Parts: sequence; structure tokens; C-alpha cells
Amino acid sequence: MIWSEQETLSRKEIEEIQLSRLKATVNYVYERVAPYKAKMDEAGIKPEHIKSLKDLKNLPFVTKQDLRDNYPFGLFAVPKDKLVRIHASSGTTGKPTVVGYTAADLKMWTECVSRIACMGGASDKDVAQICFGYGMFTGALGLHYGLENIGAAIVPSSTGNSEKQIMYMKDFGTTLLVATPSYALRLAEVARSIGVDPIKDLNVKIGLVGSELLTDAMRDEMHKYWGEKMLVTSNYGMSELMGPGVSGECEYICGMHINEDFFIPEIIDPATGEVLPEGEKGELVITCIKKEALPLIRYRTKDITRLNYEPCKCGRTLCRMENLSGRSDDMLKIRGVNVFPSQIEEVILSFSQLGPHYEIIVEREGYSDKLTIRVELVKSTDSFKELENITAGVRNKLRVVLGLDAKVQLESPDTLQRFEGKAKRVKDLRNK
Repeated sequence: MIWSEQETLSRKEIEEIQLSRLKATVNYVYERVAPYKAKMDEAGIKPEHIKSLKDLKNLPFVTKQDLRDNYPFGLFAVPKDKLVRIHASSGTTGKPTVVGYTAADLKMWTECVSRIACMGGASDKDVAQICFGYGMFTGALGLHYGLENIGAAIVPSSTGNSEKQIMYMKDFGTTLLVATPSYALRLAEVARSIGVDPIKDLNVKIGLVGSELLTDAMRDEMHKYWGEKMLVTSNYGMSELMGPGVSGECEYICGMHINEDFFIPEIIDPATGEVLPEGEKGELVITCIKKEALPLIRYRTKDITRLNYEPCKCGRTLCRMENLSGRSDDMLKIRGVNVFPSQIEEVILSFSQLGPHYEIIVEREGYSDKLTIRVELVKSTDSFKELENITAGVRNKLRVVLGLDAKVQLESPDTLQRFEGKAKRVKDLRNK
């Protein structure tokens, strides 16, 4: 189902909307946000210089550090009494990034999430269980209001108490699960441990997963645990831009459709900041063109992807962003080699003897980096030869994919930490 006719406009119509809203947003921000006016003045750019979408590249970037430097409300374009909602990041690496919403912003947010929910197969017939943590994190409430808007029945179960989550799924007839990919797998594990088969005993047909990178290998794991018929789609967003709802996959799983009437995407070289030609992979930059409270222009997301402007088989004409390769700030530099955790995950999940739970540890011994991968076995075995073969196989494949050697440490089932929210799989101990 396509929620809005705006998702099927011609490229010309989309770009006309974008240019009109971009001009209005640049004027709005220049007049209302002092730090951004200072950035534009320093770059020698005035609102009247924006005459076409090509002029977007001349505007200065905004980064997460700008939000932290102007904590809490310095980048807001409205006074605090116009806000109806405030969210913030966890702030585990410094000051949290604070985001706010006017009533119009919440309406826009609900519209965007309604679209991506329908892209992912949701309808007013669904019972949607939301296993994101409710609170300052934008994911839970964002999906809640969007799904509720299309008529789905909401089970706001949040995270934790996994056995009770399974009880709700069984008793309420949950058909749609909202969770991180890692917590969705954890729920399936818990279900099996209490004698509930997620495929036979539950009725979950749709997984709207987000907040974590969903690799193809992890999607295959979801199907293994929840059934091949489960439609598992990834959706994308971040608090600074709005929350979930920036883009989402449809049933054809060929990229995430960006709500282009609200967001303009660009791909840049993360090192130089130069805009890359269409189809090339680089860092995603997003400009918000309809927000009132926090309309960020050219926000550097740090996420690595590429864009595809071809219309989709589903009927949508919106630009699609390829499933993320990772984040530029998650990339590990190990012995001069660029390594993304997603590359390691793909290797691990290509072995049927290994489960989806793993940990990446990077240490320094003398002047050299040491990479260790801890990963769980699906089933314990006492066969030293079998363990030796699995270890050698994983090391060899990692060497081919990464171009460097790694120590592989096999663990018994249910040994490694499980995550209810976003999984933290990397321990970089080189600075300790």
C-alpha cells in the first residue's frame, strides 16, 4: 500500500517542491538561528544566492558537534514556548544532542512514519508490538504515532522482560514487531527457551527494524528464527533529523525510499566534503526542508551509502538509499586497513555453525594492532577438530574480506551479552 500520492510524483514535481521549500528554509534559518547565520556569513552565502538545487552544495555543513556546542537550544528556530516535545540522545560521549518539535513538526513526523510503515507492509489490520525503549529515544514514539495513524493497534511493550513480551505476542496476536535486529533475534531465542516456536506458535508476519544496521546476513538470520515468510524491512532516521521516518524499505527490498518532499539527500566524500556524482558511495548528508523547530541544513550523518533515482517496482518514484555499509565514525583503522563491523558480521553469519552474537575487540600490542573476534557457536561441541576447522574457516574468510589476520575465539551458546537496545559490538581498547 502507498500511503501518500507525494510518493509517486515525477522527478520534476519532486524537485520543484524541494527547491521551493529549500529557499524558504534557508531564509527561515538565516533570520532565526544566529549560529547558522554566522556560518553562512563566513562562507559568503546569502539566502538570495539559492536559485537552484545545485546551489545547495555551497551552503555550510552542520554536524553533531554544532548541536553539542549550542546545547541545549542554540540551534532552534523557535522559542521554547512553541515546543510541544523535547527529545535527546543518551549523551554517552559528551553533551547529549537535544531535538525539539512544534505541533506541525509532530504532524510531519507522523506522516513520514506512516509512509515508511506502509512501505514495510503495515496496515490497519496489524497488531504492532513496539519493543523500542520509550523515553528520550525517538524511535518508540515515532513508530508509535505513525503506526497508530494508519490504524494499527499498538502494544507499547518497550524493552526488557522478554518472556512477558512473548506472552503478549501470543495472547494479543501480534502481527508486526518493531525492534532492533539484535533484540528481535533475542526475543526469538527467549521464545524457544520457554517452549514457544516463533514460527509455529506466534503470528508475527512483519518486522519493522531500525536503530541498527541491518545487513543481508542479519536479515537472513531473522528469517531463520521468525520464518521465511516474515517481511523484514529496515527503516532509517536519526533524532537530529526527526527520528525514524526519513526513509524505509518496501517489499522489494531494493533500497530505502527517502521522503524527498521533506528531506534532500546528498552523497559527499567524507574526507573532502565534495559532492559525489550520482551512484557513487559516500557519506549521506540530509537537509530538512519542512521542519519548524530544528530545520538542519546539510547535516552530516556519518552514514555510508549511495543513492538510486530510478523509480521502484512498487510504484514509488522517491530516491532510494542503499542499505548502509556502516558509519564513517564506526570504521576501524587496523594496521592501516579500513574495517567496518558490518564486513565482519557478513563473514560470521556465512557460517551455519555460528550464531548472530559476536564481539569485536581491538587492542594494541607493542606497535601493532591486534584484532580479536569473539563469536558464539549455535551448538556446543566437544570435537576439537570441528572447532579447529570452524576457527580456520572464519580466519581465512576474514583474511580474504578484510585483508588482515584476526584471532577468532569461539564461545559457548548464550555466553555473550545480549542487547535490548542498540547493540554495542566493538571494544576498541587501543587508547586504554
